Amino acid sequence: MALTKLPPTVLAAVISACAAEPVLLNSERIEKRFGSYSMDVLASKAGLRRSSLFSVNDGQRVCRTYAVVQFADPLGEHCGDAHAKVLAGNSIGAIFRSRGWNVHKQTLHIGSLELPPGHQVISRLMQIDAPCKLALHVYQLLLAKDAQVLEYATIMETHHPDYLTESDLYELYEYDTIDALPDIAAREFAALVLDHTE
Repeated sequence: MALTKLPPTVLAAVISACAAEPVLLNSERIEKRFGSYSMDVLASKAGLRRSSLFSVNDGQRVCRTYAVVQFADPLGEHCGDAHAKVLAGNSIGAIFRSRGWNVHKQTLHIGSLELPPGHQVISRLMQIDAPCKLALHVYQLLLAKDAQVLEYATIMETHHPDYLTESDLYELYEYDTIDALPDIAAREFAALVLDHTE
């Protein structure tokens, strides 16, 4: 984990936002909306983790958010045992908040992801039929404590259509299109989300 290379104005905005009332974590929002929350780590290797954030509906697990996490490299000693807890399958935001960190999502892209026909992993987890369009949120997860801001991961989340839509993401997160990812980078992130082989 490294100190961020974000411009000073962005760092100041992150610190200011973290000092304000904390926003709901995705895990908290899922539990509030659907009455339950848990997470399964589906795959974890060399700085990349795939997970299903799900609620239980009529005894069935329904993935509300399919997340791909690219951890920053290198990860330093700043976060103690929190990173080990994350790798063991704990929620990133909840673990770091419990260790006194403020969590900030620096949005890089809001858009949609076309789930193609025959894509079994996400459609099975979400219990939906492909093809369909899912909301996609790509952001840098920043941790702030004592006026220090650290880069932790770049996270790609695609959401169940009954949970969050693209328009919902625009309402929830500040997003300046001036700082948006180039189209080719957004397509690469979308491809990485779909590239889950069991």
